[in-house]
Amino acid sequence: MAAIKQLAGQTLWYGISNVGARMLNFLLTPLLTALLSDNQGMVDYGGMNVLYAWMAAANIIFTYGLETAYFRFSNQADIDRRSLFRTAFGSLLISTTILCLVLILVRHPIQRFFEIDNHPEYISWCALIIGLDTLAAIPFAKLRQENRPKKYAFVKLSGILINIFFIVFFLVYLPKWTTAHPGNGLAQWLQGKTRLGFILLANLLQSGFVLLVLFPEWKGFRFSIDKALWKKMVGYSLPMVIIGLAGMINEVMDREFLDKLLPFSNDVNKKIVAIYGANYRLAIFISLFIQAFRMAAEPFFFNQAKEKNAPVLYARIMKWFVITMAVAFLFTALYLDVWKVVIIRSESYRSGIGVVPILLLANVCLGIYYNLSVWYKLTDRMWMGIYITVAGAAITFIGNYGFIPKWGMYASAWSTLVCYFSMMLMAYFMGQKYFPVPYPVKKILAYLTVMLIFFFFKAGVDALTAGIHQSWLQLGIRVIVASGLMLLYLLLIVKVEKTELKAMPFIGKYIK
Repeated sequence: MAAIKQLAGQTLWYGISNVGARMLNFLLTPLLTALLSDNQGMVDYGGMNVLYAWMAAANIIFTYGLETAYFRFSNQADIDRRSLFRTAFGSLLISTTILCLVLILVRHPIQRFFEIDNHPEYISWCALIIGLDTLAAIPFAKLRQENRPKKYAFVKLSGILINIFFIVFFLVYLPKWTTAHPGNGLAQWLQGKTRLGFILLANLLQSGFVLLVLFPEWKGFRFSIDKALWKKMVGYSLPMVIIGLAGMINEVMDREFLDKLLPFSNDVNKKIVAIYGANYRLAIFISLFIQAFRMAAEPFFFNQAKEKNAPVLYARIMKWFVITMAVAFLFTALYLDVWKVVIIRSESYRSGIGVVPILLLANVCLGIYYNLSVWYKLTDRMWMGIYITVAGAAITFIGNYGFIPKWGMYASAWSTLVCYFSMMLMAYFMGQKYFPVPYPVKKILAYLTVMLIFFFFKAGVDALTAGIHQSWLQLGIRVIVASGLMLLYLLLIVKVEKTELKAMPFIGKYIK
C-alpha cells in the first residue's frame, strides 16, 4: 500500500499541474470559440488544429525517445546521472539546432502545404516552439526522476498562465490598440498578422519562458557526451520514434485526415475540423488524468520493476486506474448538456457534440493501453510496442481514409475508438505472455460494463426529454438523473472496495 500511496501522491501533483494546465486551457476554449465564431475565425481555428497535430508529430522526431531512455538508464547503478543528463541534453541540443534550421530553410513549401498564405514566418515560429519544448524535455524528466512533482507543477502551470495572458493580450487588447494607432510601425506590423499567427506567437513566448524557468535544472550543463552511453540510449530510444509517430497518427492526425479527405471546399473543411477539435477538448477529464498518471507512473514502474511483488502491485494500480477513468467518463458524459454550454460558447461549434462520448470511451481504452504497455518497456521488447502502435495507426488510416468522405467527423471518432480498443487487447494478450500480471479482469470488466449501462440509461432519458420545450426544465431533469447515476456509481465503488478505501489516506477516515 505504501508504494501505491507514493504513486497516488505523485500522480496528484502531476495531476494538479496537468489538470490545472488543461483547465486553464479549457478557459481558452470558450474564449477562442467566442472570438473565432465568424467565418474566417472558424477557418483559423481549424487551421490551428491541423497545424498543432503536425507539431505534435514533429515533437516525437525532435525528442526521439530520449526522455524514456533517460528513465531507463537512470536506475542503473553503474551509470552516473550527471553524465546521463549531459549526454541526453547535449544530444538533443545538437539535433534540435539542426532540425530547426532545416524547417526554417524549407518554410515556404511547408507554408504552401498548410495553405497559410503569405506567412512563412509562422512555420519558423512553429520550428522554434518545437525546438524549445524539446530542450525542456530532459529537464522535465530530471524533475520527474528526482521525485519533484511540485516544481514540475509550478513550471507547467506558470507556462500555461503566460500563454493565456498573451493570447488574451494579442486577440482582445491589441486589435483595439492597433485601431487607435493606425500609423504606428508596430501597429502596421501587427495588422499583417492573422489570429492564428497571434496564437502561435503566444505559444512561442510560453515555450521560451518555460525553458528559462527550468534554468536551474540545466545551468550546470557542459558538453560532455559519453559516446558509449549515447549509443545505448539511442539504441533503446529509436523504437520510441516509430511508436511515438504511430501514436501521434492515432491521437491527432484525424484533424489532418478530415482537412484533406472531406469532399468540400478548403474553408468548409477547416470549419469541420474546428468543430471536431472544439468538441474533442471535452474529453479532457479523461485525457488529463491519463497524462498525470503517465508522468508519475513511468519512473515509478521502472523503480519498482526489481521488486518481487511488482506484478501484484501493477495489477492493483490498474484496478484503481480503471475506476478513476470510469468516474471521469461518467462525470463528462452524463453532464454533456452542461459542459457544451459552459465550454463551447458559440452555437456554431456545438453541432459536433455527438462525437464526445465516442472519444471519451476511446480515451478510456487508451489509458488502459498505456498502463498495460509497461511490459515491453520493462522487458526491453520495444519492437513489440512498434507492432502494436503501427497496427493501431493502420486501423486509424484505413478508418479515416475509407469513411471520412461519407461519415465526416464521426468516422474519425469511431476509428479512434476501434484503434485504441484493438491496441488495448493486443497489449494485454501479448503482455500476459512476456510479463504476466494478475490483473483483476472480471472486476475491471464489471466496472466498465456498469459505466456503459449508466451512460446508455442517461442517453435514453435525453431522448425522452428531447420533446420538452422549456429548456430549463429539460436541463434540470437531465442534471438530476445524471447526479443520481453518478452517486450510485460512487456508492458501488465504496461498497465493493471498502476494505482498500479504509486504508487510503484522506479518504479512509470517511469510510465506515
